[in-house]
Amino acid sequence: MSQHVVITGANRGIGLELARQWHERGDRVTALCRAASDELKSLGVNIIEGVDVTDDISLGKARRNLEGETIDVLYNNAGLLTDENLKDMDWDRIQTQFEVNTLGPLKVTTALLELIPQNGRVVMMTSRMGSIADNDSGGRYGYRMTKAALNAAAKSLAVDLQPKGISVGILHPGYVQTAMTGHTGHITPAQAAERLIQRVDELNLENSGVFRHSDGSELPW
Repeated sequence: MSQHVVITGANRGIGLELARQWHERGDRVTALCRAASDELKSLGVNIIEGVDVTDDISLGKARRNLEGETIDVLYNNAGLLTDENLKDMDWDRIQTQFEVNTLGPLKVTTALLELIPQNGRVVMMTSRMGSIADNDSGGRYGYRMTKAALNAAAKSLAVDLQPKGISVGILHPGYVQTAMTGHTGHITPAQAAERLIQRVDELNLENSGVFRHSDGSELPW
């Protein structure tokens, strides 16, 4: 059965591939982004531009554009990665990452929550770099902290939304060859998207709130 999938940050990288693959298998996709890329426009999916996940006004615009819709899957994909270390602790960059990576997904989810029905799914694109137990290399202060905080928020969402019948996925895509990683990585965006969609298909109330790798394995907090 076709479902309505809403994806933030769908103009490039993994978000673009998620939009492409969900659309190609017959699902209805709405892409939320600040500005649509030519690649996104070529997919033929519904696009709502001018959406900044940190901005309440633009999120209100997105909510009005989706009035009367049902969102079966809300995929919070938009994110930001910068590199801070003890010799270059840029507080402004760290704060911006908190606004995009942590508060952004929570703002999007609460703005659109009334459109998500029972058996709907909310997905947070996190990172294993947000795992405290798995950190053996240090650095990346902003990104690590913001993803750890996102994990905490997603776990609370899983608990709070369980009575409504809404499940929450907390998914690490893998080390993916995107602009965010300088096009290094072990898998392509297409491979990552395929695996992530499999994890979303498996998502239910029993495995809601579990921190998982796109390969299906469970990750440590």
